[in-house]
Amino acid sequence: MSRSLSARDIAMIAMGVALTAVCSWISIPLTVPFTMQTFAVCLVTALFGLKRGLWTVVCYMILGAVGAPVFSGFKGGVSVLLGPTGGYIVGFLFTALIVGLAAEKPGQRASVLAGAMAVGILLCYAFGTAWFMFVYEQKSGPIGLGTALSWCVLPYLLPDAAKIALASVLVQRLRPFVDREVRAA
Repeated sequence: MSRSLSARDIAMIAMGVALTAVCSWISIPLTVPFTMQTFAVCLVTALFGLKRGLWTVVCYMILGAVGAPVFSGFKGGVSVLLGPTGGYIVGFLFTALIVGLAAEKPGQRASVLAGAMAVGILLCYAFGTAWFMFVYEQKSGPIGLGTALSWCVLPYLLPDAAKIALASVLVQRLRPFVDREVRAA
């Protein structure tokens, strides 16, 4: 495996960053509104594999950190990453790592990829919730783990399960086309 990125890799990463940004802007207004960022991270990483998936998340984070409005609510800047929800964005790295490792085996079953997506999102929850509690404590005082989980994780479990299911189906449908493009390189 080559260590450098080809022009095709860079183009795929750019498309992944664009998809993640667009999905971050999609806000579904339920009792607790949620975006489609985790869906994009799971889909892109499962389709592109570990290297391109991680690069997609890193580039997305850098683009947002320098001020491009790629984060939820058309926000950007380091302040978003250092704010209460910034840990979840950093947590996308864990999701990409787990899903990317699972996706490296050609012909991976949908159930294995879905399981990897679930584990990756759980790691994202863990890192993001720990960061949320740290930032919240600095600004407003101590917060219990139960309260933090009830605010930051529980409302998102069902929507994220639906996003995992959708990403798993799309990966199975799209992967033959992506694999064909990669083999042609």
